[in-house]
Amino acid sequence: MLLQQRFKDRAEAGRMLAGELRRHGYADRSDTLVLALPRGGVPVAYEVARSLHAPLDVFIVRKLGVPGHEELAMGAIASGGVRVLNQEVVQMLQVPEAVIDHVAQIEQAELERRERDYRDGRPAPEVRDRTVIVIDDGLATGSTMRAAAAALRQQSPSKIVVAVPVAAEQTCDDFREEVDDIICAVTPKHFHAVGLWYEDFSQTSDEEVRELLRRAWQEQTQSGV
Repeated sequence: MLLQQRFKDRAEAGRMLAGELRRHGYADRSDTLVLALPRGGVPVAYEVARSLHAPLDVFIVRKLGVPGHEELAMGAIASGGVRVLNQEVVQMLQVPEAVIDHVAQIEQAELERRERDYRDGRPAPEVRDRTVIVIDDGLATGSTMRAAAAALRQQSPSKIVVAVPVAAEQTCDDFREEVDDIICAVTPKHFHAVGLWYEDFSQTSDEEVRELLRRAWQEQTQSGV
């Protein structure tokens, strides 16, 4: 993929990714659930869910940063009350359990705010025994997606599929040992950053997330998905 062949926007990227997923046999399956990582993953996942005729929802992940070194993740919390810890970081820095609990409490409040805001009172979807396709607008290091996959695994889906329009080749390869299937539509040799592969990589707003989810739920109700 040459630089001038970037995706126009996340919607176009979603349509291309949907084609890849259809070729891998994920369309028109009653057990499939599409989960988007907000916010940038939602416009991509909306197009995928429409094409696959699958329900769409969000899976919210919040990083637990080490106090004073917030860019360093000591774990993550996710939708469904799941907490995943990076034991290597916790043990190396000897982070007390009380500190982890305090950070998790702060992030839990933000997670719950987003769930209320995005879902508009609708319940979280049932994940157990379903084929779950987790979507973001791209993978660089993959840390957020890795936390999402680990959190989802605790909810006993039958299969976890990670799907993104563009990814660093090494990151995509690494995920093959962590999830049941991974679909990276494009893996450029000179990746650098996700945003370079979009002409329009403007930030997705909370309102856009809410609108796309509302639209998806209305379409699902009308079609009986």
